[in-house]
Amino acid sequence: MDIHKIPQIKHTESANFFLLAGPCAIEGEEMAMRIAEKLVSITDSLQIPFVFKGSFKKANRSRIDSFSGIGDEKALKILRKVSESFNVPTVTDIHTNEDAKMAAQYVDVLQIPAFLVRQTDLVVAAATTGKFVNLKKGQFMSPESMKHAVQKVLDCHNENVMVTDRGSMFGYQDMIVDFRGIPTMQKFATTVLDVTHSLQQPNQTIGVTGGRPDMIETIAKAGIAVGVDGIFIETHFDPANAKSDGANMLHLDYFEPLMKKLVAIRETINNF
Repeated sequence: MDIHKIPQIKHTESANFFLLAGPCAIEGEEMAMRIAEKLVSITDSLQIPFVFKGSFKKANRSRIDSFSGIGDEKALKILRKVSESFNVPTVTDIHTNEDAKMAAQYVDVLQIPAFLVRQTDLVVAAATTGKFVNLKKGQFMSPESMKHAVQKVLDCHNENVMVTDRGSMFGYQDMIVDFRGIPTMQKFATTVLDVTHSLQQPNQTIGVTGGRPDMIETIAKAGIAVGVDGIFIETHFDPANAKSDGANMLHLDYFEPLMKKLVAIRETINNF
């Protein structure tokens, strides 16, 4: 998949990685626009092709009282406003066949959550919209097995597919990234590394997922060094009070310094 085929993506001369970034969930218009404005400024300056990420709905929650969204259509309209205001494409995750049809009216990339990537009907529903499809690798799946998920999209006559590694389960409450999986999955499709979800600590006894944000830079650097095509990072200007996944998000203040380091690493590798 050529990332530059995504509508509104910024074309760059350099062989840089691309970026999917934004808050875990759309909590409101003001927060989404604030985060998007900052990310657009950073990525424009560093010539990083950028896709704004935000979940319009959080269906996979540990507890029934966890935040799930502000309303589907309301959140999707905010994603469309971000796209139109800053001239950037957007990505959101879907959970049902009906979600695919609805979200496709507002965003450029439909993302299949890791827990649902083997659900054939959902993958087909996303693929048949004609939108770009981002397949999250299941925490329980091998990199090699992702070729079958990719093939489902291709069989729907949609070649706009990419895969995203978000770590593998290690015991009950930790995730690890096997960097051998990146070149393996690149044989099947454009490959992204989801840095922040790879640092989750799920299945906590309190019913709220933990995380290791102190390791974000380490995992991101390693991914770029290995040669991943894109990086996925969730970010927020106040992670401690974010309504979803605050424990593993990168503070927005630290985003630009990290991107500068990643660009420098990619430039160094490209010079060899």
